[in-house]
Amino acid sequence: MKRKIISQAAKKAKPALTGPAMTGLTAVKLAAAILAAVMYTVFAGAAAFAGENVPYQTYNYDYWRDVYYTPAAYIPDVSYTGRDLGAGNLLNPQDVFVAEDNRVYIADTGNNRILRLKPDMTLDIIIDSFLNNDTADTFKMPSGIYVTGKNEIYIADTDNRRIVALSEDGALIKIISNPKSEVLEDDFDFRPAKVAVDYADRVYAIVKDKIQGIMCFDEAGNFTGFSGTINVSINTYEKFWRRFSTKAQRESSAQFIPTEFTGLDIAPDGFIYATNVDTDANQSIRRLNPKGEDVIKKDNSNVSQKGQLSGDFYYRQGTEYAGPSRIQDIVYRGDGIYSVIDTVRGRIFTYDHEGNLLYIFGGMGTQKGTFKLPAAIEAKDDKILVLDSLRAELMTFVATRYGDLINRAVALRYDGDEASAVALWEQVLELDANFELAYVGIGKSYLAAGENKKAMKYLKLGMDREYYSIAFKRYRDDILKKNLGYVLTAVSLAVIAVIVRKIVKRLKRRGDEYDE
Repeated sequence: MKRKIISQAAKKAKPALTGPAMTGLTAVKLAAAILAAVMYTVFAGAAAFAGENVPYQTYNYDYWRDVYYTPAAYIPDVSYTGRDLGAGNLLNPQDVFVAEDNRVYIADTGNNRILRLKPDMTLDIIIDSFLNNDTADTFKMPSGIYVTGKNEIYIADTDNRRIVALSEDGALIKIISNPKSEVLEDDFDFRPAKVAVDYADRVYAIVKDKIQGIMCFDEAGNFTGFSGTINVSINTYEKFWRRFSTKAQRESSAQFIPTEFTGLDIAPDGFIYATNVDTDANQSIRRLNPKGEDVIKKDNSNVSQKGQLSGDFYYRQGTEYAGPSRIQDIVYRGDGIYSVIDTVRGRIFTYDHEGNLLYIFGGMGTQKGTFKLPAAIEAKDDKILVLDSLRAELMTFVATRYGDLINRAVALRYDGDEASAVALWEQVLELDANFELAYVGIGKSYLAAGENKKAMKYLKLGMDREYYSIAFKRYRDDILKKNLGYVLTAVSLAVIAVIVRKIVKRLKRRGDEYDE
């Protein structure tokens, strides 16, 4: 069952026709009205909440993976250049991080420095050097930054081929460089691009041009192995083709090798959220457990699993922004919600803990709130921060009522409080009648309350086959239990009637025999 957005304009556009035929003028007016209604339907969602201030269209995908337009979940807020911050121009910045105390750190890569901003987004300090064995030391193209709960600053000092850990006041804690192991070649080129640290002070690094996985180090800085290695398998056709192809053909064909990670973040539970390059658009987001295994949940309600957690399902070919999404970075926002950014079309995709796509916003361009080359994404309170390396700006986006309602409802659902989320989901549906997750949330609440018939209605609208089946079975059982007494009574009466009839026939037959 598919729903369509029914706008007020569409309702008003429907004429009252009373005759066997229309005049030519009436037909023209009707066609114009229908066209206006369709155009309103297509673009109404994109303009909601933001008026003319939203420089991008916002949309989502339904169960059948058809695109439908939605209200904007986030709209542009404030953008900061280096000059706005009083730090001079930024140059090719590559990473941004929000610490637990809400201070913001920017890896100003081209200027070989780290900026720290106060919670009110004013400049605090600039870190461009530190003392290393009583000698001044500097950074060279630092492209990744992470700050622990103890305010220890870890910097991926890329072209110096090391990870530098500093205290809050800039004193050197340790340096991780030149890792050694039997699994690493002797000339292993250690150029860390991104870095993260868990609650046990274990360090994780994405290294440029390395496809073995995320490098892991213990609290002392010793290399312990790779995590989350992505093995790309060859299908049966490729195996058959490669078996009978020539050496030259095999060498010229695509190499089936693991893919490279692009961004990472660590949730409070220690699980790593990571993004990776995926030219086939099968899966670009992973959640790695302590063993390095991907345990991310996917939305199993869709008609196809291909393209799960990879940004856009569909895209045009032969245009400037053609090809599958390239997911560059990720931020875990709490309550099971995480957002990623695509560098191909500048879209920000947000998912919940079950892999449901919540909303999409953003785009490429020159207007405020659009990107030229997004490099990193972060979250601060209810805002989303995006660092654009080409514009050399830090952009912020604020939630609309639509986005806020979804965030709060998903948070309640994550905590298992489906009942409290119902009122929020109902408000979401007033703004976006196509939001399937809202129907599912309401349906699950009714299911938990034992109102199985109502649950079936909403779960059907939400296209949730699994829970609809559960609700249907429970509703069937309810009907049987409710009417079991009547059924047993009817069966008993029918049995008694059959017995009485047989007795009557037998007595009648005996009476006839006696008369004879």
